[in-house]
Amino acid sequence: MMKKMTRELKFRIMAFTICLISIVGTMGYTINSETEMIKKASSDYKDKLIRFHCIANSDTDEDQALKLKVRDEVIAYLQPKLKGSKSVGESENIIKSEIDKLKEISAEVIEDNGYDYKVDVALTHSQFPTKQYSNVVLPAGEYKALKIIIGSGQGRNWWCVMFPPLCFVDDTNAVIDKETDDKLRNALTEEEYKLIAGKDKGDAEDKKLKFKTVELIEKLQKK
Repeated sequence: MMKKMTRELKFRIMAFTICLISIVGTMGYTINSETEMIKKASSDYKDKLIRFHCIANSDTDEDQALKLKVRDEVIAYLQPKLKGSKSVGESENIIKSEIDKLKEISAEVIEDNGYDYKVDVALTHSQFPTKQYSNVVLPAGEYKALKIIIGSGQGRNWWCVMFPPLCFVDDTNAVIDKETDDKLRNALTEEEYKLIAGKDKGDAEDKKLKFKTVELIEKLQKK
């Protein structure tokens, strides 16, 4: 009787082990596939989106507040100029032509608030974490960006998207407005759009969790 129970127990353990290995293998394959797809997509986005990367001098409350003031003035200046832009190329040209003015605006905000920090403004490529804008989620990766560095640039960052103009989207809404959504669809392929755009905010949260998981795995692989 004991031998029979032992055989049954061994069989169950073996069956459970095989099942567990199968599940882990399937999950590993799925995560690998997702990782490759997301990496490819974020790479392709480099020349299709323009993001905004504003970096504070430090993490003190004062420097963080100053960063947000610079951000607000830059966005307020660029918003009407980019609103009518129909392509990433047009937006890029607008931003390039305004670099000196944006530096001037940033320097004025810094001086008006009693600081003498230097400020660097450039259209370059910058690394971004996974970020959600209403029902749209962009995976971590390197993107073309308007980058503003205040002082030593050792403080926390602030990110958004200049084109399509997601900087101006009310994040409390379930979905982005139709005009912005149309620009996003036109900028991306259908596959890329489906990868990042959720039906609503809840669907986008699921995508964000998936992208965050991939982001974490990539960080662990680099260690």
